Amino acid sequence: MKLTKNLKAILKNNELTVGSWLSIPSPATAEIMAQAGFPWLVIDLEHSVIDYETMQSMFVAIENNGSIPLVRLSSKDSPQIKRVLDAGAHGIIAPMINNANDAKKIVSAVKYPPIGNRGVGLARAQGYGMKFESYKEYFNDYSIIICQIEHKSAVDNIEEIVATKGIDGIIIGPYDLSGSYGIPGKLGSDELLEAEKIILEAAARYNIPSGIHIVHRDKSELINKINDGFRIIAYGVDQLFLAKSGKDAFQDIKGQL
Repeated sequence: MKLTKNLKAILKNNELTVGSWLSIPSPATAEIMAQAGFPWLVIDLEHSVIDYETMQSMFVAIENNGSIPLVRLSSKDSPQIKRVLDAGAHGIIAPMINNANDAKKIVSAVKYPPIGNRGVGLARAQGYGMKFESYKEYFNDYSIIICQIEHKSAVDNIEEIVATKGIDGIIIGPYDLSGSYGIPGKLGSDELLEAEKIILEAAARYNIPSGIHIVHRDKSELINKINDGFRIIAYGVDQLFLAKSGKDAFQDIKGQL
């Protein structure tokens, strides 16, 4: 719980934090990534085959190695939010937040009354029923809510999104955002760079940290995005780390054949 309080303070103070992304349904992979030193890891339920039982086991592996488990949802549905939080997620990244109404619904679904309308379940997060009161108090104060900006309509409405009470930050989904402009994958295009600028400036006016997912490992891109003003950076993804490392290793072998 202390780690999440620290992350909450980092976000509130608009300080830099860099974590990573998990798409492989494996507690062992989650454990390896946590041991690598990332302070938080996002389990991706939108573009993976990770099921809820595996997700919960990944939470345990992440927490046991001093990292914070977050979940990128597959939708904005309240029932999914309840399930991932009851299983023990410390916070969520909500996809396709396109306006203030979307953002307000997410905050309400995450927080217990009187702040929100999250239903009461007794599962792992609540100590299987033995720690509900302490969990409720802690979670309403320290849960992490990050809205994903991945459509041009969200850029058009960015002022009202970042003004939403209860969100801790925003993070750009670069591939879907580029697709909404009709240029999928062209992340360095003028349209995308202008959209990033609009997002950064609006968030800064409300002292909300802006984030971005740098999907492919690229140190120069990481430095550039930090210098641009991004403060929540998801760096890489487990499957691409593995793919690149495996490919490089095979090149070593190939050169000897």
